[in-house]
Amino acid sequence: MHIGVGIIGAGFVADIHARAYAEIHDVDLQVAAMAATSESSAGAFAARHGIPDAFDDYRRILERNDIQLVSICTPNFTHEPLVIAAAQAGKHIICEKPLTGYFGGESAAEPVGATPRSVMLAEAMRSADRMIDAARGAGVKLMYAENWVYCPAVQRTVELVKAAGGTIFEIRAEESHSGSHATYSKTWARSGGGSLIRLASHPIGAALYLKQQEGIQRSGMPIHAVSVTAETGELTQMASFQAESKHWIVDDWQDVENWCALIISFEDGARALVNASDVSLGGIETLFEVRMSNGRIRCDMSHSGMMKAFAPDAAIWGETYIVEKVDHRGGWSYPSVDEHRTLGYAREIHDFVGAVAHNRQPLATPELGREVVQLIYAAYQSAEEGRRIDVRGGYGQA
Repeated sequence: MHIGVGIIGAGFVADIHARAYAEIHDVDLQVAAMAATSESSAGAFAARHGIPDAFDDYRRILERNDIQLVSICTPNFTHEPLVIAAAQAGKHIICEKPLTGYFGGESAAEPVGATPRSVMLAEAMRSADRMIDAARGAGVKLMYAENWVYCPAVQRTVELVKAAGGTIFEIRAEESHSGSHATYSKTWARSGGGSLIRLASHPIGAALYLKQQEGIQRSGMPIHAVSVTAETGELTQMASFQAESKHWIVDDWQDVENWCALIISFEDGARALVNASDVSLGGIETLFEVRMSNGRIRCDMSHSGMMKAFAPDAAIWGETYIVEKVDHRGGWSYPSVDEHRTLGYAREIHDFVGAVAHNRQPLATPELGREVVQLIYAAYQSAEEGRRIDVRGGYGQA
């Protein structure tokens, strides 16, 4: 079976998808075209990855009969319309995280961030349902690109938990760094929120996935989350920080949070503690810890210690990539040895292509993406209302 691929988007994550496609050799596959918002960015991306055609209109990709699969690597607020358009065009879809969110309505009279979080939760869930229904109705696969599910460390954790047969009491997980420089990430209308939706979606997804796998192994039924308690904050608004002469942390957020902490309760009584922030120096932190009745597992996907490098001056390594969001190249650093694989990107795209080629379900399903969206916006509601939000049988309730 030949699979023609189209990539929509030309940013950081689109590069990741293009690299991963190029490494697939057990399926007859070609990235035939890509689309971006401008001819120049589309052309540069296509030239960099050896893609034959580049467009400044995504619809040109959806019109192509030689393309069966599309990667949607665009800002969060575009996910729903692009997924629905691709499904209606009969294309299988890989959608980057988060699956969707709340970005406000055209007739909104006040800033998006002023919308009650309970309304956001309900609308975000309707958006997720529309996307899933569109794919199901068109008979195409919608696949949720959550790379943490595919991290070798997380998959090894699933294997060890299965072998141990013990009870997972607690999961602790974090993704943090010094802040995004992407313009779209600074506003709720384009990103759907701040660190909670951009960063915490990864550890939330991995925690939900692990508990689902534990339940399936134990009883044949996944274990789901039942409630969430959360706090959020805009820590760079602190007066002492604002008074500092130099800011090493991104501080130009407009109406979104840059810190969050969540407690997720599961139906078997287990808990997950998740935090994410844009106020952490020293490079990206990707941590995942599992505390069991008969074991304990700790994963550090970014600072694994496999390699250390020292430079007495930051200029010595030049522009060589060290690790995502590293703040300074001098002193000791932990260069990423193979981030493309250690963070799960290669395995993720390979699984999705295999799902299309062999007509099977991927590990990361749109239903997982929907549950992540539900937990994210229930957490926003919890932080706003100062109470635990129950997510059973509805979008969020007392």
